[in-house]
Amino acid sequence: MPSASEKTPNSSSPQTSVKLDSGAQARFSRDGEEWTLIVDGTPQSAVNPLDPRELSFGYIRHMGYVLDLAFPEAAAITALHLGAGALTIPRYVDATRPRSRQQVVELERSLVDFVREVVPLPAGASIRIRYGDAREQLGRLPRGLLGSVDAIVVDIFSGAQTPAHVTSVEFFSELEPFLRPDGVVLVNIADGHDLSFARAEVATLLEVFGEVTLVGDPAMLKGRRFGNIAAVASRSAEALALPGLERRVASGFPPAVVVRGKAVREFVRGADPARDASATASPLPGKSLFRERRQGGW
Repeated sequence: MPSASEKTPNSSSPQTSVKLDSGAQARFSRDGEEWTLIVDGTPQSAVNPLDPRELSFGYIRHMGYVLDLAFPEAAAITALHLGAGALTIPRYVDATRPRSRQQVVELERSLVDFVREVVPLPAGASIRIRYGDAREQLGRLPRGLLGSVDAIVVDIFSGAQTPAHVTSVEFFSELEPFLRPDGVVLVNIADGHDLSFARAEVATLLEVFGEVTLVGDPAMLKGRRFGNIAAVASRSAEALALPGLERRVASGFPPAVVVRGKAVREFVRGADPARDASATASPLPGKSLFRERRQGGW
């Protein structure tokens, strides 16, 4: 049963599908207590409002593990989220780290309105939502956040692609001043086949932050299928120690691996960091991807 501080999903909401201001179509698909947000046919995120600690998407679960291990258990943190989705990770942080301060930046106000109508945020959660392009909004964030953010989560999609202007050295250099010296940046990287986009993105993170660890499905990391990599970057090697991460991701479904140190440098060999003049959007997934994932789990 939900606690008094939790709000239950609004199953009587007049709509579980809506046309967003951008023209995209968003809807929720429900399976038991889990609600999956789908935008223009692409699953964006899933949430169980009655237990926000439940993370069903692999890369989001891996990000949750990183957040668990990067900071003392249950300690409140300051977090910045670029991209809202169903607000899955902000809900997770609120559930596992009470009294955390969180800022979310999302381009689509109509998306957030829809999400909050169908699956409301927990009552009393300190989650502030700002609207606009993520890169543009960086210059409008409170100056008090500079040098004080423990965790930055970058999970930005327009439809099924990450826009080019939020993948470059220049973008992450604008983000870097908000991070504490021992803070972490978590980035969702979607790619497949030759992994050219992912390799350039990891090279970009290495140039800006210096230290990067990757978590992903072994087949995906070898370019055998399309998928998501959870990249974790920091200016501090100690911040990426994350003891126990390998054990956690190996025991999940599907099992994943952690790539560290020299193996990360090997992963990006020959790749140039993305810059504003050369950055590209992430590749589109194949049409069969989500049908396959429905059959085998997200």
